[in-house]
Amino acid sequence: MLHKIERFLTWESLLVVLLAVIVVINAVQTPFYLRPENQINLFQLSIEKIIVALIMTFIIINAEIDLSVASIMGLAACTTAYLWTNKYPMELCILAGLLSGVAAGIFNGFMVSKIGLPSLVVTLAGLIGYRGLARVLLEDQSVGQFPEWFNRLGQQPFIGPFPIALIIFFILLIIAIVILQYSGFGRLVYVVGNNKDVARFSGVNVGRVKMTLYIASGFIAALAGLLYTARLGAVRGDTALGFELDVITMVLLGGVSIFGGSGSIWGVLLSILIILNLRNGMGLANISGNTQTGVIGLLLIISVLGPNLAREARAAWNRRTYVPRA
Repeated sequence: MLHKIERFLTWESLLVVLLAVIVVINAVQTPFYLRPENQINLFQLSIEKIIVALIMTFIIINAEIDLSVASIMGLAACTTAYLWTNKYPMELCILAGLLSGVAAGIFNGFMVSKIGLPSLVVTLAGLIGYRGLARVLLEDQSVGQFPEWFNRLGQQPFIGPFPIALIIFFILLIIAIVILQYSGFGRLVYVVGNNKDVARFSGVNVGRVKMTLYIASGFIAALAGLLYTARLGAVRGDTALGFELDVITMVLLGGVSIFGGSGSIWGVLLSILIILNLRNGMGLANISGNTQTGVIGLLLIISVLGPNLAREARAAWNRRTYVPRA
Protein backbone atom coordinates (compact mmCIF):
# COMPACT_ATOMS: atom_id res chain seq x y z
CA MET A 1 0.00 0.00 0.00
CA LEU A 2 2.80 2.40 0.93
CA HIS A 3 4.60 1.64 -2.32
CA LYS A 4 1.45 2.49 -4.28
CA ILE A 5 1.13 5.82 -2.49
CA GLU A 6 4.83 6.56 -3.03
CA ARG A 7 4.45 5.91 -6.76
CA PHE A 8 1.92 8.75 -6.97
CA LEU A 9 4.20 11.21 -5.13
CA THR A 10 5.95 12.19 -8.36
CA TRP A 11 5.90 15.35 -10.44
CA GLU A 12 4.65 13.41 -13.46
CA SER A 13 1.63 12.23 -11.46
CA LEU A 14 0.79 15.82 -10.56
CA LEU A 15 1.10 16.77 -14.23
CA VAL A 16 -1.39 14.05 -15.18
CA VAL A 17 -3.87 15.41 -12.64
CA LEU A 18 -3.34 18.99 -13.83
CA LEU A 19 -3.81 17.96 -17.46
CA ALA A 20 -7.05 16.15 -16.61
CA VAL A 21 -8.39 19.23 -14.80
CA ILE A 22 -7.56 21.51 -17.75
CA VAL A 23 -9.18 19.13 -20.25
CA VAL A 24 -12.37 18.89 -18.18
CA ILE A 25 -12.60 22.68 -17.76
CA ASN A 26 -12.04 23.25 -21.47
CA ALA A 27 -14.58 20.59 -22.44
CA VAL A 28 -17.21 22.15 -20.17
CA GLN A 29 -16.41 25.63 -21.42
CA THR A 30 -17.11 24.90 -25.10
CA PRO A 31 -18.45 21.94 -27.12
CA PHE A 32 -15.93 22.64 -29.88
CA TYR A 33 -12.93 21.79 -27.71
CA LEU A 34 -13.03 17.98 -28.08
CA ARG A 35 -13.60 18.02 -31.83
CA PRO A 36 -10.76 16.35 -33.79
CA GLU A 37 -10.12 19.47 -35.88
CA ASN A 38 -9.62 21.56 -32.72
CA GLN A 39 -7.24 18.97 -31.27
CA ILE A 40 -5.14 19.02 -34.45
CA ASN A 41 -5.26 22.82 -34.50
CA LEU A 42 -4.15 22.79 -30.85
CA PHE A 43 -0.87 21.19 -31.93
CA GLN A 44 -0.60 23.07 -35.22
CA LEU A 45 -0.46 26.53 -33.64
CA SER A 46 2.57 25.66 -31.47
CA ILE A 47 4.08 22.76 -33.40
CA GLU A 48 7.42 24.49 -34.02
CA LYS A 49 7.89 25.20 -30.30
CA ILE A 50 7.22 21.62 -29.23
CA ILE A 51 9.64 20.31 -31.88
CA VAL A 52 12.39 22.50 -30.41
CA ALA A 53 11.35 21.47 -26.86
CA LEU A 54 12.46 17.90 -27.64
CA ILE A 55 16.10 18.84 -28.23
CA MET A 56 15.97 21.41 -25.42
CA THR A 57 15.19 18.49 -23.09
CA PHE A 58 18.55 16.92 -23.97
CA ILE A 59 20.37 20.24 -23.52
CA ILE A 60 18.97 20.96 -20.06
CA ILE A 61 19.40 17.38 -18.81
CA ASN A 62 23.03 17.85 -19.86
CA ALA A 63 23.15 20.81 -17.41
CA GLU A 64 23.33 23.40 -20.20
CA ILE A 65 20.89 25.86 -21.79
CA ASP A 66 20.27 27.20 -25.28
CA LEU A 67 18.60 30.60 -25.24
CA SER A 68 19.34 31.12 -28.93
CA VAL A 69 16.92 28.56 -30.40
CA ALA A 70 14.24 31.11 -31.36
CA SER A 71 16.85 33.38 -32.94
CA ILE A 72 18.23 30.42 -34.90
CA MET A 73 14.68 29.73 -36.11
CA GLY A 74 14.49 33.33 -37.31
CA LEU A 75 17.96 33.20 -38.86
CA ALA A 76 17.15 30.04 -40.84
CA ALA A 77 13.86 31.52 -42.04
CA CYS A 78 15.47 34.83 -43.03
CA THR A 79 18.39 33.11 -44.77
CA THR A 80 15.94 31.08 -46.83
CA ALA A 81 13.85 34.15 -47.66
CA TYR A 82 16.90 36.28 -48.52
CA LEU A 83 18.21 33.75 -51.03
CA TRP A 84 14.72 33.31 -52.47
CA THR A 85 14.44 37.04 -53.14
CA ASN A 86 17.76 36.78 -54.99
CA LYS A 87 16.28 34.20 -57.38
CA TYR A 88 17.99 31.07 -56.05
CA PRO A 89 16.11 27.74 -56.37
CA MET A 90 13.89 27.09 -53.33
CA GLU A 91 15.56 23.73 -52.65
CA LEU A 92 18.94 25.47 -52.36
CA CYS A 93 17.40 28.17 -50.14
CA ILE A 94 16.03 25.51 -47.77
CA LEU A 95 19.41 23.76 -47.61
CA ALA A 96 21.13 27.07 -46.83
CA GLY A 97 18.59 27.77 -44.09
CA LEU A 98 19.27 24.41 -42.45
CA LEU A 99 23.04 24.90 -42.76
CA SER A 100 22.77 28.29 -41.08
CA GLY A 101 21.24 26.54 -38.07
CA VAL A 102 23.98 23.91 -38.07
CA ALA A 103 26.64 26.64 -38.24
CA ALA A 104 25.06 28.43 -35.27
CA GLY A 105 24.97 25.14 -33.36
CA ILE A 106 28.65 24.50 -34.13
CA PHE A 107 29.55 27.97 -32.88
CA ASN A 108 27.56 27.53 -29.66
CA GLY A 109 28.98 24.05 -29.10
CA PHE A 110 32.56 25.17 -29.74
CA MET A 111 32.31 28.06 -27.31
CA VAL A 112 30.79 25.87 -24.60
CA SER A 113 32.68 22.58 -25.06
CA LYS A 114 36.09 23.76 -26.30
CA ILE A 115 36.53 27.30 -24.97
CA GLY A 116 34.67 26.50 -21.73
CA LEU A 117 32.39 29.53 -21.61
CA PRO A 118 29.09 29.23 -19.71
CA SER A 119 26.26 28.20 -22.02
CA LEU A 120 24.03 30.89 -20.53
CA VAL A 121 26.43 33.60 -21.71
CA VAL A 122 27.17 32.01 -25.09
CA THR A 123 23.56 31.40 -26.07
CA LEU A 124 22.39 34.75 -24.71
CA ALA A 125 24.93 36.34 -27.04
CA GLY A 126 23.61 34.06 -29.78
CA LEU A 127 20.04 35.13 -29.03
CA ILE A 128 21.07 38.73 -29.74
CA GLY A 129 23.59 38.07 -32.51
CA TYR A 130 21.60 35.61 -34.63
CA ARG A 131 18.51 37.80 -34.36
CA GLY A 132 20.56 40.80 -35.43
CA LEU A 133 21.92 38.91 -38.44
CA ALA A 134 18.39 37.88 -39.41
CA ARG A 135 17.29 41.52 -39.31
CA VAL A 136 20.29 42.55 -41.41
CA LEU A 137 19.33 40.03 -44.10
CA LEU A 138 15.74 41.26 -44.49
CA GLU A 139 15.92 44.69 -42.84
CA ASP A 140 12.29 45.81 -42.29
CA GLN A 141 10.72 44.01 -45.21
CA SER A 142 8.40 41.03 -45.17
CA VAL A 143 9.21 38.32 -47.71
CA GLY A 144 6.56 35.97 -49.06
CA GLN A 145 5.33 34.55 -52.35
CA PHE A 146 7.21 31.30 -51.86
CA PRO A 147 6.55 28.38 -54.23
CA GLU A 148 3.10 26.87 -53.84
CA TRP A 149 4.50 23.44 -52.95
CA PHE A 150 6.44 24.97 -50.04
CA ASN A 151 3.40 26.79 -48.64
CA ARG A 152 1.31 23.62 -48.93
CA LEU A 153 3.76 21.82 -46.63
CA GLY A 154 2.82 24.11 -43.78
CA GLN A 155 -0.77 24.99 -44.58
CA GLN A 156 -2.42 21.79 -45.82
CA PRO A 157 -2.72 18.22 -44.47
CA PHE A 158 0.06 15.89 -45.56
CA ILE A 159 -1.20 12.46 -44.50
CA GLY A 160 -4.91 12.28 -43.68
CA PRO A 161 -5.82 15.29 -41.52
CA PHE A 162 -2.26 15.65 -40.20
CA PRO A 163 0.12 18.41 -41.40
CA ILE A 164 3.72 17.48 -42.13
CA ALA A 165 5.02 19.39 -39.09
CA LEU A 166 2.93 17.24 -36.75
CA ILE A 167 4.18 14.06 -38.43
CA ILE A 168 7.77 15.28 -38.07
CA PHE A 169 7.13 15.97 -34.37
CA PHE A 170 5.92 12.43 -33.70
CA ILE A 171 8.88 10.95 -35.59
CA LEU A 172 11.30 13.10 -33.60
CA LEU A 173 9.47 12.23 -30.37
CA ILE A 174 10.00 8.50 -30.97
CA ILE A 175 13.67 9.10 -31.84
CA ALA A 176 14.13 11.24 -28.71
CA ILE A 177 12.58 8.59 -26.46
CA VAL A 178 14.76 5.83 -27.91
CA ILE A 179 17.98 7.86 -27.70
CA LEU A 180 17.45 9.43 -24.28
CA GLN A 181 15.90 6.47 -22.46
CA TYR A 182 17.40 3.42 -24.15
CA SER A 183 20.75 4.29 -25.79
CA GLY A 184 24.33 4.65 -24.59
CA PHE A 185 24.45 8.26 -25.75
CA GLY A 186 21.34 9.01 -23.69
CA ARG A 187 23.05 7.64 -20.59
CA LEU A 188 26.05 9.87 -21.31
CA VAL A 189 23.74 12.89 -21.48
CA TYR A 190 22.54 12.11 -17.94
CA VAL A 191 26.02 11.27 -16.63
CA VAL A 192 27.55 14.51 -17.91
CA GLY A 193 24.55 16.44 -16.60
CA ASN A 194 25.01 14.98 -13.12
CA ASN A 195 28.70 15.80 -12.87
CA LYS A 196 30.82 16.58 -15.91
CA ASP A 197 34.09 16.33 -13.96
CA VAL A 198 33.32 12.80 -12.75
CA ALA A 199 32.21 11.90 -16.27
CA ARG A 200 35.48 13.23 -17.70
CA PHE A 201 37.57 11.27 -15.17
CA SER A 202 35.55 8.18 -16.10
CA GLY A 203 36.68 8.48 -19.71
CA VAL A 204 33.62 10.19 -21.17
CA ASN A 205 34.36 12.66 -23.97
CA VAL A 206 32.35 15.47 -22.41
CA GLY A 207 33.17 17.94 -25.15
CA ARG A 208 31.92 15.61 -27.87
CA VAL A 209 28.61 15.05 -26.05
CA LYS A 210 28.02 18.79 -25.66
CA MET A 211 29.09 19.59 -29.22
CA THR A 212 26.73 16.92 -30.59
CA LEU A 213 23.81 18.32 -28.61
CA TYR A 214 24.38 21.91 -29.73
CA ILE A 215 24.74 20.93 -33.39
CA ALA A 216 21.50 18.96 -33.09
CA SER A 217 19.87 21.93 -31.38
CA GLY A 218 20.90 24.26 -34.20
CA PHE A 219 19.62 21.88 -36.87
CA ILE A 220 16.28 21.20 -35.14
CA ALA A 221 15.73 24.91 -34.50
CA ALA A 222 16.46 25.69 -38.17
CA LEU A 223 14.06 22.95 -39.27
CA ALA A 224 11.38 24.38 -36.97
CA GLY A 225 12.03 27.84 -38.42
CA LEU A 226 11.45 26.57 -41.96
CA LEU A 227 8.27 24.78 -40.92
CA TYR A 228 7.08 28.01 -39.31
CA THR A 229 7.85 29.86 -42.53
CA ALA A 230 5.85 27.37 -44.57
CA ARG A 231 2.90 27.65 -42.19
CA LEU A 232 2.81 31.46 -42.25
CA GLY A 233 3.83 31.85 -45.90
CA ALA A 234 5.92 34.92 -45.03
CA VAL A 235 9.09 35.87 -43.15
CA ARG A 236 10.18 38.95 -41.19
CA GLY A 237 13.29 39.69 -39.16
CA ASP A 238 11.34 39.11 -35.94
CA THR A 239 10.14 35.63 -36.95
CA ALA A 240 9.79 33.36 -33.86
CA LEU A 241 10.66 36.24 -31.53
CA GLY A 242 10.23 35.18 -27.88
CA PHE A 243 9.61 31.50 -28.59
CA GLU A 244 12.41 30.46 -26.23
CA LEU A 245 10.20 31.32 -23.21
CA ASP A 246 7.57 28.74 -24.14
CA VAL A 247 10.17 26.14 -25.11
CA ILE A 248 12.10 26.35 -21.84
CA THR A 249 8.85 26.40 -19.83
CA MET A 250 7.70 23.19 -21.53
CA VAL A 251 10.92 21.43 -20.57
CA LEU A 252 11.18 22.66 -16.98
CA LEU A 253 7.49 22.15 -16.27
CA GLY A 254 8.00 18.56 -17.40
CA GLY A 255 10.23 17.92 -14.38
CA VAL A 256 13.63 18.36 -16.03
CA SER A 257 15.99 19.86 -13.46
CA ILE A 258 17.46 23.23 -14.41
CA PHE A 259 20.69 21.94 -12.81
CA GLY A 260 20.80 18.91 -15.12
CA GLY A 261 21.04 15.18 -14.57
CA SER A 262 17.34 14.34 -14.19
CA GLY A 263 14.12 14.40 -16.17
CA SER A 264 12.46 12.46 -18.96
CA ILE A 265 10.78 12.91 -22.31
CA TRP A 266 7.53 11.57 -20.81
CA GLY A 267 7.33 14.42 -18.32
CA VAL A 268 8.07 16.94 -21.07
CA LEU A 269 5.34 15.39 -23.24
CA LEU A 270 2.84 15.86 -20.40
CA SER A 271 4.04 19.43 -19.97
CA ILE A 272 3.58 20.10 -23.69
CA LEU A 273 0.01 18.80 -23.53
CA ILE A 274 -0.72 20.98 -20.50
CA ILE A 275 0.59 24.17 -22.10
CA LEU A 276 -1.10 23.50 -25.45
CA ASN A 277 -4.44 22.75 -23.82
CA LEU A 278 -4.10 25.71 -21.47
CA ARG A 279 -3.38 28.10 -24.34
CA ASN A 280 -6.21 26.58 -26.38
CA GLY A 281 -8.65 26.99 -23.52
CA MET A 282 -7.62 30.60 -22.91
CA GLY A 283 -7.96 31.29 -26.62
CA LEU A 284 -11.46 29.82 -26.70
CA ALA A 285 -12.28 32.03 -23.70
CA ASN A 286 -11.06 35.10 -25.64
CA ILE A 287 -8.28 35.79 -23.13
CA SER A 288 -5.73 38.22 -24.59
CA GLY A 289 -2.29 37.16 -25.77
CA ASN A 290 -0.56 39.29 -23.14
CA THR A 291 -2.47 37.53 -20.37
CA GLN A 292 -1.60 34.16 -21.89
CA THR A 293 2.09 35.13 -21.89
CA GLY A 294 1.79 36.11 -18.22
CA VAL A 295 0.29 32.72 -17.38
CA ILE A 296 3.15 30.96 -19.20
CA GLY A 297 5.62 33.08 -17.24
CA LEU A 298 3.93 31.99 -14.00
CA LEU A 299 4.20 28.38 -15.16
CA LEU A 300 7.92 28.92 -15.69
CA ILE A 301 8.29 29.88 -12.02
CA ILE A 302 6.20 26.89 -10.94
CA SER A 303 8.23 24.62 -13.19
CA VAL A 304 11.40 25.51 -11.28
CA LEU A 305 9.90 25.27 -7.79
CA GLY A 306 7.41 22.44 -8.32
CA PRO A 307 9.68 19.46 -9.07
CA ASN A 308 11.93 20.38 -6.13
CA LEU A 309 8.95 20.52 -3.77
CA ALA A 310 7.69 17.20 -5.15
CA ARG A 311 11.08 15.57 -4.54
CA GLU A 312 11.20 16.95 -1.00
CA ALA A 313 7.68 15.66 -0.34
CA ARG A 314 8.66 12.22 -1.59
CA ALA A 315 11.83 12.23 0.53
CA ALA A 316 9.79 13.25 3.59
CA TRP A 317 7.32 10.43 2.88
CA ASN A 318 10.18 7.93 2.60
CA ARG A 319 11.62 9.06 5.94
CA ARG A 320 8.19 8.82 7.54
CA THR A 321 7.53 5.32 6.28
CA TYR A 322 11.06 3.99 6.83
CA VAL A 323 11.19 1.26 9.47
CA PRO A 324 14.72 0.28 10.56
CA ARG A 325 15.51 -3.38 10.88
CA ALA A 326 16.03 -4.78 14.33
